[in-house]
Amino acid sequence: MLGRSAGGQPSDPDGKGPPAPAGLVQRAIATLDPGYFAWVMASGIVSIGTDLLGYGVLSEAILGVTVAAFVSLVLAYVARALWFAPFVRHSLQDPTVAMAYFTFVAGADVLGVRLVMAGHPAIAAGLAIVAALVWVVLNYGLPWSIVARAHRPVFREFNGTWFIWVVGTQSLAIAAVGLVGASHDAALRQSLAETAVCLWGVGIVLYLVLVVIIFLRLMVVEVTPGEMGPAYWIAMGATAISVRAAAGLLVLPSRVGGFPIGELHSFVVGTSVVLWSFGTWWIPLLVLFGLWRHVVRRYPLSYEPRLWSMVFPLGMYTVASYTLGKAAGFDFMVDIARVWVFVGVVAWAGVLVLMLGAAAQALGARRRA
Repeated sequence: MLGRSAGGQPSDPDGKGPPAPAGLVQRAIATLDPGYFAWVMASGIVSIGTDLLGYGVLSEAILGVTVAAFVSLVLAYVARALWFAPFVRHSLQDPTVAMAYFTFVAGADVLGVRLVMAGHPAIAAGLAIVAALVWVVLNYGLPWSIVARAHRPVFREFNGTWFIWVVGTQSLAIAAVGLVGASHDAALRQSLAETAVCLWGVGIVLYLVLVVIIFLRLMVVEVTPGEMGPAYWIAMGATAISVRAAAGLLVLPSRVGGFPIGELHSFVVGTSVVLWSFGTWWIPLLVLFGLWRHVVRRYPLSYEPRLWSMVFPLGMYTVASYTLGKAAGFDFMVDIARVWVFVGVVAWAGVLVLMLGAAAQALGARRRA
């Protein structure tokens, strides 16, 4: 049986996937969750948030974890593609599961943005290029495969994982904005600014389309406790990262080369306030969903890779509130960020402890076997 996707659905919903290998390491790599780069996303954004709020030592420590997570996951996914290719092909056949691969795009971009803050724009540019290539393949390959294979997702196949599409798109916009300040070539700066604006717009429209579908799915199709997983927090995270991308546009010069970005200022601010408000509205509802899942329906609370999909929105809400508050002069948002940053740190630390505990338990069980 394959692992679970970032959206909470089994990676092998039809039970027809390739048989998992016997060895512990081989099995772990073969069944690696397609959305595990949410670990990098969550760690990277908490590192950014703590740095912005003045907790430099903590931010550096979390950055070290982020880099280690990214390198180890890249190696694991490469090994999976080389030695367990049938598992990769099988995960790509289900659009709901394949969407989780957008976590690589967002993870690479979030890490890149943090590295720009640390003074490493060249590495960030390399990460952004790779992320952009993966985004192009997934962004067009997945919708094309749905149409070409005559496979129409029904409501039950839509879940919080689909919002990763928005997150990956907006992460590229943020990466482009970050590289504008690091570039000394006027033409490149203008192209990056134009790209950032266009990607931000694409991300907004994608969110509007997906949020309608997800709401209909929640209201029309019965949802089980297993399906109502942490990945639904990405609905809030998608608004938060869209706000963060907008805040990056607001701090650019009013004209970047021949591109008069300043003329979009009012629209960007207004749209960002709406998105920030809607993202804030999501938080109590998502808490209630969690209580229904674990308290009312008694779904077991244990480590699962998709928990990182909950940590990322919590960290991104801090960064979005702080950056938009600073860029647009909304002091109340900055005040919220100063408090909320601890929510993200505690959630990150808690999930990290659960992950290490689960790994230790698996190793202990293997030794006793």
